[in-house]
Amino acid sequence: MHKSVKRVRSVDVAALKQLVKEIVKDAVGLKNRHTSEKNAPVNYACIFAQGKEQYNNLLVVAQKIGVVLEETPTGPVFHIQPINTVAGNLWLLKIRKPDATRPELGDADFTVENYSEFKKRYSSRTGFKLIPRENFEMIELVDPSFNVRAYFSNPPLNEQLKIE
Repeated sequence: MHKSVKRVRSVDVAALKQLVKEIVKDAVGLKNRHTSEKNAPVNYACIFAQGKEQYNNLLVVAQKIGVVLEETPTGPVFHIQPINTVAGNLWLLKIRKPDATRPELGDADFTVENYSEFKKRYSSRTGFKLIPRENFEMIELVDPSFNVRAYFSNPPLNEQLKIE
């Protein structure tokens, strides 16, 4: 388990926002190490809860800064008051249910200017994985030296949920 995951126990609004900023900052570092998409803005972020107690606490705090837009099998997506991150304002936040395959702090999803070119260039490279879904697809980027993941979705989540 990553050392920084253990320190995230009970959180308040300020701690939640700081955690989200840290996840986005670290995901920007991951994205910038492996792609040329240096200016890709963040579209949404996800916190990976590491236990039931933490998950329940994160849900309570997220409800203080936003409303649930979508319930997914892995956890709700919130439309939140904007959080100013190093990759732009963040309006969408997911709280992911505990999952042993997600030991990291969380992930950030970035919007690339030309997804089809991005897909051609990166989807077959080490660390990248194409994940097709029913109404969209995404490319996952994982590097074990980072405590976060990065995603690139087409269409981006804000478009899927019709959020401007």
